[in-house]
Amino acid sequence: MICLNKNFKKILVLASGIALIGLINSCGIWDPADARKVSPNADERVKKNLEEGKGFTIMGGLGVDGRKGTTYQFASSNPMWRATLEILDFLPLSNVDYSGGIVTTDWYNEGTSSNESIKITIRFLSNEVRADGIKVIIHKKKCGIQQTCTVKKVSSALENELQVAILKKAVIFAKQDTLLNRKKRPDLR
Repeated sequence: MICLNKNFKKILVLASGIALIGLINSCGIWDPADARKVSPNADERVKKNLEEGKGFTIMGGLGVDGRKGTTYQFASSNPMWRATLEILDFLPLSNVDYSGGIVTTDWYNEGTSSNESIKITIRFLSNEVRADGIKVIIHKKKCGIQQTCTVKKVSSALENELQVAILKKAVIFAKQDTLLNRKKRPDLR
């Protein structure tokens, strides 16, 4: 009972110290705003602060052109990512990790040879649409009669064909995105 009471006191003192440091750290020198530089309109101030990264929104906030809504900057806005998923849509995917920048298919067999299958891995090296922005890796699995399988990384024309197809599709997506943004925002012309 005494040991538990001592540990509780130590934890309480530690938690209080952390909370006190957090409170002191968040305090700063009060810097009054210059009324000549700050708009009296609250909506304009909020928009300016959000553009400068000084605030946050709850349940939506201001979107494009001051309309309510959310703009997403992740996989659906990356033309290379979208192109890869569209080109590989006929294959079963085993790992799709946008934050890690990798798409891996499951083992795939066209039916031409029952003991051979391939696995395709696409690594994203850049968010830009560039030839050196992706790397295509192909593994081939060959299984024997007694289910003894060997897996080897292979170099084939399929790597280059997939890379070219993904890049072509990504360029199309990027152009469509640019045209769409210009229609939404005439000031970008």
